[in-house]
Amino acid sequence: MNIRTATPADTPAIRDVARRSLQASYALSPQTITTGIEEWYGEAQLEESLDSDDRILLVADVDEQVVAFSESTLTAGRPWVVDESDHGRDAMLLWLHVDPDYRGEGIASTLFDETIGRLRDEGAMAIQGRVLANNQDGTGFFESKGFERVGRTEIEIGGRNQIEYRYIAEQTGLEPLESGGETVYVDHDESERGSTAQFHIVYADDDRQDRYGYYCDNCGELANAMDAMGRIECNSCGNRRKPTRWDAAYL
Repeated sequence: MNIRTATPADTPAIRDVARRSLQASYALSPQTITTGIEEWYGEAQLEESLDSDDRILLVADVDEQVVAFSESTLTAGRPWVVDESDHGRDAMLLWLHVDPDYRGEGIASTLFDETIGRLRDEGAMAIQGRVLANNQDGTGFFESKGFERVGRTEIEIGGRNQIEYRYIAEQTGLEPLESGGETVYVDHDESERGSTAQFHIVYADDDRQDRYGYYCDNCGELANAMDAMGRIECNSCGNRRKPTRWDAAYL
C-alpha cells in the first residue's frame, strides 16, 4: 500500500470510493448519495481542495488503484497564542473513506495515522473529527485512536435529522473575548465549516452550556445573526456557514 498526496488524475477514483463507502455504511437513498457526491466531490470542489494550501487530500493505493482517501483542513495560526514562537494551527479531519472491498486490512488506521502526522507537520495542535452517531465503526475508531468525544450536533441529511458526534485529539480550552461589555468564550475545539474559513462556536459561559453565537476565523469577528434557513454570514468579511453539512468520517 502506498499513501501519497492526491493529484487531479485521482478525482474519478476518489468519487467512486466515496460512493461505495457511503452505500456500504449508511441506509441512504441513491438520490441522497448522488447529491452528496456532487456537492462534496464535484470537479470544482476537488480542484479547490487540491489547489488549497490549507487542505490536505491524501489517497491510499494498492497495486496503483486508489482504495481510500482522507481530506483535512487547517486554519491560520492562532492569534491568541502568547508565545510568538508557537504558530500552532487547528485542524479538522473532514473525510476518511475506505472502499468496502478493502476494509479490515488496516488501511483506515494507516491512512488515519499518516493524515494526523501530516497535520502535525503543518503545525496542527488541536485536531477535530466528526462522525455520525449511528456509525459505530466510526465512533469506535476515533475512540481507539485516543480522541475524546466533546459534543454532539443535530444535522439534516436528505430531509432527516441525524446526530453527529464531535471528537478532539487535544483540547485547547476557551479563549475569553469581550463583546458589548460582557465576556464570552470562543471554543476553538468546536467549529463549523464556512465558505472562506471556519466558524468557531462561542459560549456565554465557560462551562459551554449557553451558546452565544459564532466567531469567524477568517477576520476575527463575532457573527450572531442566523436566518430562518440556518445560514450564518459574517458581516465583516462575508464568510458564510451553510445551514446543513455532513463532515463525517467514513470507514
